[in-house]
Parts: sequence; C-alpha cells; structure tokens
Amino acid sequence: MSDIVVAKRYAKALFEVAKEKNIISQVEDELKSVASAIRDNADLQKFLNHPNIGNTVKTDLLKQIFEGNVSEPVWNTLLVLIDKGRQSILDTLVLDYAKVANEALGQASAIVTSAFELSDAQQAEIASHFSKVTGKTIRVSSVVEPKLLGGVQVRIGDRLYDGSLAGKLGRLAKALV
Repeated sequence: MSDIVVAKRYAKALFEVAKEKNIISQVEDELKSVASAIRDNADLQKFLNHPNIGNTVKTDLLKQIFEGNVSEPVWNTLLVLIDKGRQSILDTLVLDYAKVANEALGQASAIVTSAFELSDAQQAEIASHFSKVTGKTIRVSSVVEPKLLGGVQVRIGDRLYDGSLAGKLGRLAKALV
C-alpha cells in the first residue's frame, strides 16, 4: 500500500482519537514539533531509518526524547510508526492530519508570500478577507520573497491568489504577446 494512503489513514485515526479527547490543536502542534525535531537532526533521522537497528532500541531513544513532552495519542502514533517501519511517513502524516483537522474545525492555513515583512495588522486583514472568501477561519503564515517586487500571493490549499506585482506584470506580458 502506498505511503500516501497509509499516512492519510493514520492521520484520520489520530484525528478521531484527538477529537475524542478534545485536543485536536494540541496534537497538531505536537506532531509538527516532533516532525521538525526529527527532520532537523540528521543523525536522528539516520538512526530511525537504519534497517539494522531494532525497533526497541529506536523506541527507547524516542522515549528519552519525547515521552512526557507529547500527549498519549502522539506518543502512541510514534510507537506504531516505528513498530510498522513507517517512520518515514511522519512528514506526510503531519500534513494530512492538519488537513483533516482544519476541515473538521472549519479552518484553513494560508501561506502569504510578500516582498516585505507583513505587520500583524496586515496579516489580520488578509486573514479576515480570505475568511470571507473561503467561509473558513484562516491561519496565516508569512514568507518573504523579494522577487515579488510588491503585493502578495496567498496560497490556501491548492488555490493560489496572486496579487503580486510580478504576477501582474507576467499576465500583462502574456496579454501583449
């Protein structure tokens, strides 16, 4: 079975447990920090993905790092991933969990790319505008990309709203050709 399909199943199962315990957002935050900690440590990644190291040794190391710092559902998910040899799907699982959680909570994540750093007020204004457009509560994360020259690009899921100066110039060039 494809890792993508497996990650979606794990994400849905974890979401159901988190929903039962009313810790949906907490589980999402914990999953992101666990995945980030593993991703940022090359030695830990190699250790967890090494085929000749037993699952109990891997679990013992993860216990030293994460047990007590994450909720029971997240800890149990880590144990299942190690037990089944699927620790490599953790990043995909995080993304799928976020999608399931956002959908259930009526939320969406927006990645706002701009040529300069946006103030909190500007981010709030963008969130408010796109909340009306999508009918969901928008959580904004900001990225600075000087190549845009001005304006913003907003990505919500698979949709891109391009209000950047570079995008407008590109569309104008196409229209003129």
